[in-house]
Amino acid sequence: MSLAAASFDLPAMGEYAHDWALVDVETSGLIPRRDRVLSVAVLTIGADGRQTAEFSTLLNPGCDPGPVDVHGLTAERLRGAPTFEQVAERIGELLQDRVLVAHNAQFDYDFLSYEFARARRWLPVSRRLCTLALNRRVDPPTPDMKLGTLAAHYGVPQQHAHDALDDTRVLAGILRASLREAARLALPLPLVSCPPRAESQFTPKPPKTPCAYRNPGRLARGGPLRQGMKVAITGETACARAELIGRGVAAGLNMMTSVSRHTSVLVTNEPASGSAKARRATAEGVPVIDEDTFLKLLGEVQGGAAHRAPEAETVAPAPAVPAPRQPALAPAGTTGKPLAGRRVLVLGGTHKEAAAARTRVVVLGGSAAVNLSRSVTDVVVLTGGDKDRRMRRITELGLPARDERWLVDPVGETSAETSAAARAAARTEAAQVEEAPLDVSAQPLHVLPRGGVIDLPTPQWHLAAAWAPRERCEIDVVAFVLDEDEQVTFDEDFVFYGAPENPAGTVRLLTGGPAEQTVAVDLAALPPASHRVVVAAAIDGSATFGDIGAVQITAAPDSDAAPLAHATLDAATTERTLLLGEFYRRGPVWRFRAVGQGYDHGLDTLARNYGVEIDD
Repeated sequence: MSLAAASFDLPAMGEYAHDWALVDVETSGLIPRRDRVLSVAVLTIGADGRQTAEFSTLLNPGCDPGPVDVHGLTAERLRGAPTFEQVAERIGELLQDRVLVAHNAQFDYDFLSYEFARARRWLPVSRRLCTLALNRRVDPPTPDMKLGTLAAHYGVPQQHAHDALDDTRVLAGILRASLREAARLALPLPLVSCPPRAESQFTPKPPKTPCAYRNPGRLARGGPLRQGMKVAITGETACARAELIGRGVAAGLNMMTSVSRHTSVLVTNEPASGSAKARRATAEGVPVIDEDTFLKLLGEVQGGAAHRAPEAETVAPAPAVPAPRQPALAPAGTTGKPLAGRRVLVLGGTHKEAAAARTRVVVLGGSAAVNLSRSVTDVVVLTGGDKDRRMRRITELGLPARDERWLVDPVGETSAETSAAARAAARTEAAQVEEAPLDVSAQPLHVLPRGGVIDLPTPQWHLAAAWAPRERCEIDVVAFVLDEDEQVTFDEDFVFYGAPENPAGTVRLLTGGPAEQTVAVDLAALPPASHRVVVAAAIDGSATFGDIGAVQITAAPDSDAAPLAHATLDAATTERTLLLGEFYRRGPVWRFRAVGQGYDHGLDTLARNYGVEIDD
């Protein structure tokens, strides 16, 4: 592709016009804090759509180049190339005052962040746009969202996959086409703010070894320490804090950095100091001992019970999830699935009415959308829905807009052609269901109700949550890695915006936009003590999920893979915290459950229930 071919030729894009810096990196691995960038390409485009610069180079990482079979960059090819530090200034100039664009942008952004930190420089990026997240909103009719697949769909030639420069030129074509589609659908761009990140965040940290023993409870007065007890330390100590922690870990204790109701004992020489840990220990009734007592008890730590690996016949207990709400619009005796293969967007109505309508869509075999996209086939307009800002675009696109009566008898109120197609789809789906129970390897997508469960055929999973964008309302997606006692093994197994990755890197939080966040889980790499990964969403502020509306979750084996299952969760009304889904062990098999359970309390209370104390 020539430089001229990358011109957008879009003279008036309005809110879609920005100064762009398109980026692609090839790396020695997948973990930014550990692996290095082997090659980088940056292509800049102005708000008028004209390309202004292009830069690419191989880099000498000073380490093994990793999967050569993927990127083709051998140590011999990289020998003599500049180091990242030598080109950081040039790359910074191209990124300055531009929106960074990449496919799976957080991956490229995180790698650049670490490389700039190693070079003792700030990464000059304040906003980024992920073309993967943008296309998830557009939802083109493609089998997946891989760069090559989207390139073929949009007619963008791709010559050398995994070549940074060619991938960046391909990305330019995909961005151009995606922006056109976003403008056609009047979709807001999923721009992500990128505040400055402290250099200390990029200092590689060794993974913390989970304690091998279950928590036996609190220290009894005059009793011994037992392996697995959760121990916290606060205040000044005679021995170095690191030495005390090291000796505790060596003895089989679980040394924690905070105090919760599950803490076994707090060690402090100043119980009346008023520290946050001391106050929490008093509030929760946690025993307190001084340093000398702790050292004496360390000499006679009693044996503990090792974490129990799930047995084949063990069935994970179901959470307290109410039965799915019975849809108010469901007529008695309805059979078949006339909406199979259709995607329906519901506008207007009260939260309860809209939730009932979306539930009815699923009952009829369809899937409920939360945003306008290319995959939407029908729109149901409840009271007030005609005033929705998207109605003008829906009319322009020629999408059928129906009232709630359509959900009572969708076959009777559609054209004969549509009815026949719906009935044929329903017969096909019914036949599939009758032939065998849910087989996730044979079905490209399964619509899960609240409480619905599927077995997971592969260990790598991405659970993405998306909702309709709301002004002045922020939602945080979080994850808890829990043991058989439904507790985090250590504080770092609470993954959230401020700590987007647990120490082992097995659970990571990825941000695709202000209304889309993803939790990536490597189930195979979780230790035996980890029995469950719970993913939740919490609203920051006074708003509730009744104000937000439905939250859609999708489970996929990779960030750009076709989703295996999705669910629309909209039962929450007054709640501020919502359990989205969970990965859990059933013997040797991992399963996923769509939960949809809401709570009126905030994230701090939910975290405390799982053994994590969130500082005010």
